[in-house]
Parts: sequence; structure tokens; C-alpha cells
Amino acid sequence: MTRLMIGTAMAALMGSAAWAEDVTLQLKWVTQAQFAGYYVAKDKGFYDEEGLSVTILPGGPDVAPTQVMAGGGADVMVDWMPSALAAREKGLPIVNIAQPFKSSGMQLTCLKESGITTPDDFKGKTLGVWFGGNEYPFLNWMGKLGLPTDGSPDGVTVLKQGFNVDPLLQKQAACISTMTYNEYWQVIDAGITADQLVNFNYTTEGVATLEDGLYVMEDKLADPAFEEKMVKFVRASMKGWKWAEENPDEAAMIVLENDDTGAQTENHQKRMMGEIAKLTAGSNGALDEADYQRTVEALMSGGSDAVITKAPEGAWTHQITDKALQ
Repeated sequence: MTRLMIGTAMAALMGSAAWAEDVTLQLKWVTQAQFAGYYVAKDKGFYDEEGLSVTILPGGPDVAPTQVMAGGGADVMVDWMPSALAAREKGLPIVNIAQPFKSSGMQLTCLKESGITTPDDFKGKTLGVWFGGNEYPFLNWMGKLGLPTDGSPDGVTVLKQGFNVDPLLQKQAACISTMTYNEYWQVIDAGITADQLVNFNYTTEGVATLEDGLYVMEDKLADPAFEEKMVKFVRASMKGWKWAEENPDEAAMIVLENDDTGAQTENHQKRMMGEIAKLTAGSNGALDEADYQRTVEALMSGGSDAVITKAPEGAWTHQITDKALQ
């Protein structure tokens, strides 16, 4: 009898694995705690419970999630809303189906010795900026400040920043782009103390936009089978995110186990996960319409550097989260 029960259970497991639906997720960046919720959902079996077989594709400096989506290389991607809305206005019909991140972690980190104490002091300075879609919040902010980004005396000089903090350490720029959970701590780890720095958080400055949402191609949402698959995916992913919030150190270790490059360290990932938990806190996965409107207004208010020229239509939906979060 016992052997029969074991055999039946194994057959059921093999059957569910054989019938698991494939989902490919494209991350915005490399394997790190910024994406812990997805790795946790996979490691803890949350995707398995939904009958999903999820492949997580890391990003990197040579990976543009929007291009991967356009080419059919992923079912769903993680991206920042400025990049996603800019791509949509240019003709790529992508739609936000869930928003695990409630708050923004983007900031400008400046050397105090540069003389910068307020945004009014940016004029005439060199500022490090990420590109590849990450420049949009910065350009919008400079537009609101009335600062040209062409290097003119009345504006700022933009240094195309690599994904490191070298321009600040080598004093090539007065300020660089950092995330509260990543590059800021790289500066600190390099030996610069917090009291030698001035941070301008995009949220504090009133120019924060939504980060790390989940996006799919619009036409796929008309397919009931795809819709149901995304409902399962979002439900399991949010379960992963809430588990990560409650167990940040364990979540960081799960991320490390999935880092095939060996580039991440335990201390950095645990610290990162602690900061990430602050950004996902308060979100159940459903996009807050007020947060969306704030993002759109910010992206349209940058003058000549405005990220989008008109309010988008159909750029987000509760179609998935209404079912996933019941």
C-alpha cells in the first residue's frame, strides 16, 4: 500500500512537471537582490504550485529588455516605467500588468567637496547618467529645473556613466547616478564616508517615477490562455516578493545561489535585499493609479527633455492582478 501511494505521488509530480506551462522572464539587470522575489518564487516552489516552469533571463549592459520583448525572446519583462512608456510611444505596444515596486530607489550622489548642496548648484557641473533607458528620469528632472543637458555654461554636462561608480571616485563627475540599494553602497565600500556625500533622492525631489514593473506585449493579453498564465505568474511572484520582504537574509542567499557569475558577495546582497524590501513594501502587486499618473505627469513635464509627448492610452491594466490577487 505504501509503495502504491509513493508511486501514485511520483506519477502525479511527473505528470504536473510534464504539463507545466513555460514562462520566460527577462530581468532588467544582472542576477541580484533587486529581483529576489522571482528567484524566491522559483526556489520555494511557488511557480511549481501554479503549474509553471519559469526561466529567468538575467539582464546586463548589453541587454535591452524592450528589445528582447520586441523580438519575442520573453513572455514578460521587468522594466522601469519611463523606459517602457518611451518605448510604447515609439511603437512597441507593451503593457504594465503588475507593479511589485512601490517606491523609487534612484538618486544622484554627489561629492560634498564639489560645492553642491542643492539642485541649484548643478549648473556648470558634470553629472554621471546611465543610459539604455535609465536616462529618462534624469532628463526629465533637468528639464523641470530648466537646465540644458548640452554642456553649455547655463546647463550641465552629461557624462555617460558606466555601471560602476568610477566617475565619482576618480572625480570625473561631481555627481553620479546611484540606487539606494546598490551603487551608493559601492561608493561607501570604496572608502568615502556618508558625511562626504550629498544625496538627492528622486522621491524627495518630487521627480520619482515607477521602477521594476512587469510588462507584456499588449496583443498577448487577448489570449485567455496567456492571461491565465500571467495570473498564475503574478500570483506566485508576489508570494515570492512578500516572502523575501519577511526573510531578507535568506532571500539574498537564494539570489547568490542563482548567480552563475560569482560576481556578487553575501554582504552586498544581504544589504541590497534589506534596501529592496523598503521599495516593495506597501505594494500587493497591483499598480496604484495615482502612482501611474504621477509618473506620467513627471515624464511629460521636462520641456524639451520630456520623455513622452502625450498621455499614453492602454499602457497598464488590472486585468491580471484583479484575478491574481483575489
